[in-house]
Amino acid sequence: MEIHVAGTRPTRRAPKENFTGTVWQDPVIMTPEPAHLNCSRVSFEPGARTNWHHHPLGQTLYVISGVGRIQAKGGPIREIRPGDTIWIPPGELHWHGASPTNGMCHIAMQEALDGKFSTWLHPVTDEEYGAPLG
Repeated sequence: MEIHVAGTRPTRRAPKENFTGTVWQDPVIMTPEPAHLNCSRVSFEPGARTNWHHHPLGQTLYVISGVGRIQAKGGPIREIRPGDTIWIPPGELHWHGASPTNGMCHIAMQEALDGKFSTWLHPVTDEEYGAPLG
């Protein structure tokens, strides 16, 4: 058993090449082999969002505060709120982030396949982000 003491995993700014706007990541855990789980608390300021991306084994998001948005490629933009749990299937191209006027914080959980958790693509355009909710 390992106890990862609070405060020993520093908050970091999410990489600008994968996000639009200000996004903060607080690592929860990255499990040692043979497990493959990466879990973080991710806080988006209003208007901030991920790039389009996908995960080889899928992703689970659990919204803990604020108001957010999520979209799978070709689908409607959906609003997400505290208590919502979202399962994104393996390989599904998607993005997620805060609403234009509210910040949003979620727990993001994904497993690695051959050491890879995510494939990051191009930014979500302002036009894509600003489309009406579905």
